[in-house]
Formats: sequence, C-alpha cells, structure tokens
Amino acid sequence: MTLRANHALGRSVAVTAGDVELFTYVYRPDTPVLESPKPYLHPVRTLGGALVSLFRPHDHVWHKGIAWSLPHVGEHNFWGGPTYVQGEYVQLDNNGSATHREMTTLAARDGRVELGHTLGWTAQAGDPVIEERRALTALLVDDATWALLFDTAMTNVSGGTIDFGSPTTKGRENAGYGGLFWRGPRSFTNGVIQSPGGAGGDELRGTRAEWFGFRGRHDETGEHSTIVMVDDTANPRHPPQWFARSEQFACLCPAPFFSEEVPLPDGETMRFRYAVLIADGDRGPDGCARLAEQGRQALAGAAGS
Repeated sequence: MTLRANHALGRSVAVTAGDVELFTYVYRPDTPVLESPKPYLHPVRTLGGALVSLFRPHDHVWHKGIAWSLPHVGEHNFWGGPTYVQGEYVQLDNNGSATHREMTTLAARDGRVELGHTLGWTAQAGDPVIEERRALTALLVDDATWALLFDTAMTNVSGGTIDFGSPTTKGRENAGYGGLFWRGPRSFTNGVIQSPGGAGGDELRGTRAEWFGFRGRHDETGEHSTIVMVDDTANPRHPPQWFARSEQFACLCPAPFFSEEVPLPDGETMRFRYAVLIADGDRGPDGCARLAEQGRQALAGAAGS
C-alpha cells in the first residue's frame, strides 16, 4: 500500500492510503478568534476507513480532531474559549493564534509522507509570542495500523520568560490539559482508557506514564478502533501525566504542564515529539502495549534519520 499526499495550496494536506483518506492536516484554518486558531488534523481515519476524530463538538467547539493546543502560555490562551482564572472560567481578550508561515517540507517517499512548516504564535492583539518549527510524518506500521509522528520546536520570541501551564497549575484540580490533544468520536464515550498499568476510565486521569491508549467502538458498524499515544523519552517532564476522559467524551492528551508550570526564557527553544498509533480493531491491553512499542521504534527511527 502506498501513501500519497494531496496539497490544497494555502489550506491543507490530505494523506491517503489506497482509497482511504487517513487524515487531512488543515494548516491554515478559518477558525474564529475566540477558538484560538491553530492547525489541526481532521478527519482522522484508520486504514479500514473508520473515523476516529471529532471536529468542533458543541460542548467544546475549540476541540478539533488532533491539535497541538495550549491553554496557558504566559497570559495567552492558545487552547480556545475562556481561560481559567481565580476559580472560574472567564472569557478574556487573550485568545492567541498559531499561524502558518511557510511550508518547508512536503514529500511522499519510502513508504511515508513527511510534512514540515513554520508557524508564528501571536497574541490576540498581534504581538509575537512563539516561533515554531513543526514536522509531521505519516507511515504504515502493518496492514491494520498506521502511525503519525508529531515533532514541534517552540522558540520564545516574546521578550520575557513564558510559563507554560494548565488549569490545574492555576488551581483547578485534575484539569491539567494542554499539549497534543485528541478528541474522539461521540460513539467512543464510555470506551476503555488503557494505561500500561491497566484499563479503566476517568479515574486514570493524572496518571504518569510513557503511553496511554483508548479502545472505542463505532456506531453503525459496531466495529472497534484503538488509539495509542506515546511520549518521547527526551520530552520535558517525561513521562507525563495524562489528561484522559471517557465518561463525558473520549480524549487523550500527554500533558507536560499538567500540575507544574514549565518556564521558557526568552530566546530559548523547547521541543516535544510524539507517536500516535491509529489501529483497526480492539487491540486489548497486550495489543496496546505492542502498539506503544511500535511507536517507540518509529520515534527512534525518525530521530536517527
């Protein structure tokens, strides 16, 4: 099976395997300011064609498939919606934007698709905050699994130290979301969150682990799919605490700023790398562990290439 990329110039890149569109990466969206515009991946599908992402759900319209999304970057909100301050969520004039600058790489070769671009993160008023270099790689793992490798290097250009945090670092218990965030389809609600230590539900939120997975079931077909996210060992605060939900909706997020802020001085760069495994079927605990190992191998191979 061959991976192909279709570039809608100035808008998005769609990656296909055979006759299945695995994902569309929208790098220049038409997102409203209050939803903190940023690139996102949606729709995301398994090799079998099952949809495993949700776009702009009515409960949280700023959730968009898979996105690098940060709620507390200094005074700025690059997550979307209101900001948690002093015990409540308040809509402030602080919804920043992560804006595409230049496409630096777009290639389909050796069984993979590689995409790279630069972005400028700006405050709602337009002041520069972060310059980012981002790379995405899609590759086939086996006949029922593919992997997304996500790599970001963020440089502080604000003129002062920026503290990266979460609602938990601002006082809201067990709400440490922020980072690479996946929102699953509605039918995945009450699905199984899988950690290295066992399967469960929302009680696993806040657990520190190298990887987490989600095992969900689809409407219409009744079939299952499995998502596993792997944190690179070189990431700050590895292994991270995980923001994961199942009871109200399905999501996974390795959250490096879950319970403690990470400062980034002006002019310095912070880098994160992840593997996301997208698989047909309910892989169970052992299968999730195998997917995590395949993700680790893919990250190691990308680092050495």
